[in-house]
Amino acid sequence: MQGLAATDPTDLERSERLALMRSGELGSVHSWELVTAVDGPGTRMTVFLSGCPLRCLYCHNPDTLAMKDGGAVLAQDLLARVERYRGVFAATGGGLTLSGGEVLMQPAFAARVLRGATELGVHTCLDTSGFLGANATDTMLDDTDLVLLDIKAGDEDTYHRVTGRSLAPTLAFGRRLAERGVAVWVRFVLVPGLTDDPRNVARVADHAAAIDAVRPGTVQRVEVLPFHQMARDKWAELGRTYELDGTEPPTPEATEAVREVFRARGLTTH
Repeated sequence: MQGLAATDPTDLERSERLALMRSGELGSVHSWELVTAVDGPGTRMTVFLSGCPLRCLYCHNPDTLAMKDGGAVLAQDLLARVERYRGVFAATGGGLTLSGGEVLMQPAFAARVLRGATELGVHTCLDTSGFLGANATDTMLDDTDLVLLDIKAGDEDTYHRVTGRSLAPTLAFGRRLAERGVAVWVRFVLVPGLTDDPRNVARVADHAAAIDAVRPGTVQRVEVLPFHQMARDKWAELGRTYELDGTEPPTPEATEAVREVFRARGLTTH
């Protein structure tokens, strides 16, 4: 797994494996990569955890949806890798980002890794849909410097069409982050024919502004991400039907127009 030590689950009794997962000492990790100017500030080690309760039509990482698709990794081994990059993080203002899948499918493991990274003095970030925000304890949030909150749609009907789930938990989590003073970057994927209806865009912008209104300055930025087809081959390799196969990316002009909707609400938008 790209240099991360993986524990062979066949070497552990099922009861032992489950106990380690409950304690957060063991997690299911799909992969990791070093990235710059993505997934938070500076150069970051982004770790993709396996498992997700959402089924987004445009999912960029469909190979992370099932917990069983990841490798068993000990938190201490992951943190040893984080420590190796402390110099890079310090020099670039970067850090560790836990992504997925959905990181809050594995809250005990995430909490342990975040605590360890915080003790190392490393900036920490959660990349999440917020649907499982209730799984994040206050202690976990105390160890989280930034949350990339993906608000996938602005109303319940569109959100359910995109994800198969409900929007309300994401908005509740956003408010809780603001109340606790956790910095937020809102992310919104612009998909022609799916999320680009002006009423939907306006509602997403309203939600982002409402989170920021709880504690002004909470939403440090909004990232409007244009849909792309880079995941199409992954869906095909997995034998899954990709409903957006014929969808074209939005034009630069359309993307910029959507960014202006967020800017009109006083939100710094990229």
